[in-house]
Amino acid sequence: MSTTTCVVVWVSCGSKLEKITTTTHQKSVVKCSNNNNDNNKMRFTSIGSCSSSCALSSAAVAASVPSRSSEEKVYEVVLKQAALVREQRRRRIIEIDGDDDDDFMSNLDLLNAAYDRCGQVCAEYAKTFFLGTQLMTEERRKAIWAIYVWCRRTDELVDGPNASHITPTALDRWEQRLNDVFQGRPYDMFDAALSHTVSNYPVDIQPFKDMIEGMRMDLRKSRYNNFHELYLYCYYVAGTVGLMSVPVMGIAPDSKSSTETIYNAALALGIANQLTNILRDVGEDARRGRIYLPQDELAQAGLSEEDIFNGKVTDKWRNFMKGQIKRARIFFDEAEKGVSELNSASRWPVWASLLLYRQILDSIEANDYNNFTKRAYVGQAKKLLSLPAAYAKAFLGPQKLTKMIMR
Repeated sequence: MSTTTCVVVWVSCGSKLEKITTTTHQKSVVKCSNNNNDNNKMRFTSIGSCSSSCALSSAAVAASVPSRSSEEKVYEVVLKQAALVREQRRRRIIEIDGDDDDDFMSNLDLLNAAYDRCGQVCAEYAKTFFLGTQLMTEERRKAIWAIYVWCRRTDELVDGPNASHITPTALDRWEQRLNDVFQGRPYDMFDAALSHTVSNYPVDIQPFKDMIEGMRMDLRKSRYNNFHELYLYCYYVAGTVGLMSVPVMGIAPDSKSSTETIYNAALALGIANQLTNILRDVGEDARRGRIYLPQDELAQAGLSEEDIFNGKVTDKWRNFMKGQIKRARIFFDEAEKGVSELNSASRWPVWASLLLYRQILDSIEANDYNNFTKRAYVGQAKKLLSLPAAYAKAFLGPQKLTKMIMR
């Protein structure tokens, strides 16, 4: 199943993942000391190898209270992240300690090299999104690249070339490594970039932990009884990216919307992207013995697992798919409400992602709902045409653009 580990607010990484080492035995590039009692300043110093012994980490908080709905569990995380952003808007971003000695400058060079490598990965595997980030400030752009790479590496654990060797214990170690990153103890250059990023922006660790929880679900679960279960999975593997990224992308100074509203929109786009992935990859997932469709809704449509594995497009299947596509589009509509509230320089990559992913749904319809043997995709020509449309929406706004077209 191709998970949406995107990137920046709501951007999918797709299914092709770069093979980046994710073991917990690597040598570190830099060490970040970001103790809150140290005047909120950071210092970078070279360190040697880190221990690979990791304590078992706790499961994500959202999965611990079964009596609440999936939406309620997720909204708690939204509220927590929104509170951090509100606090950040009241004070300046943490400053890096400005020592002028040679050692400090050497470590800055290492950090810049780490960010540059993150940008190279982004440019190679998310070309359209990478182009959109060029309009962002250098600081925001680098931070988004760092988040992108961490999400990609996390997704690769269960979807990459070594996925068959991944165990729950390996994911526990990856989560412990994440804790170290947030404590300023990176294991490699990619970790160093992320550690610096989370020290400079009000990014909470919970969405990162929740994404790892989504990887755990992929190891133990291949069926979803209803949409409530599927929604939680979509949040874990894709909706989390919006919560990670909004603090970096920034909210427009003149925004009249509440922080919670903007975060809900970010969450909605992540859910929409992942639902689109699921509908695109039905045949591919079935060949792996997986069905990421609500079992109760399949039964209501008169469909069974056998129908999925046989892969025949029938009227029942077409009607079922129409309902699933309609739901995904509702989430896209909800997401649009928040894009225009972002910092103006950050809107273009988000609009590009939204427009391109919506077109995958159009492609499924154009294929007569045959997502068993035909893969829906957006051609290069349509991608290129989407970029100026996304740019116009980003800087003119949907309402102004509509008025101009109607004249």
